[in-house]
Amino acid sequence: MTDCLFCKIVSGDVPAEIVRSDARVIAFRDINPQAPTHVLVIPREHHPTVAEVAAADPGLLSEVVAEAHRVAQDEGIADSGYRLVFNTGAQAGQTVFHVHAHVLGGRGLNWPPG
Repeated sequence: MTDCLFCKIVSGDVPAEIVRSDARVIAFRDINPQAPTHVLVIPREHHPTVAEVAAADPGLLSEVVAEAHRVAQDEGIADSGYRLVFNTGAQAGQTVFHVHAHVLGGRGLNWPPG
């Protein structure tokens, strides 16, 4: 998709701080981090939402989740704990409609806060 920001990152047309990459999945730092570690993990192939990638290619969704865990290991947050978030749809806060997992950690993320 030519107008998709994440597709442009995949193609190299938009710069990003890539932390992991393989043939089907890429991970890069969020430009507006909400935690000390905030990395986005996306499939290279365009799918608008997690529900759509799950229906089209469950194996690809599994690869995204496995890569998210490897990011957590690389970032040193796998043992202490991390949050993996998929926002699905505008009402859930999804702003880029290319499925992506947020890997968040490096501080307490208890919910509710307090």
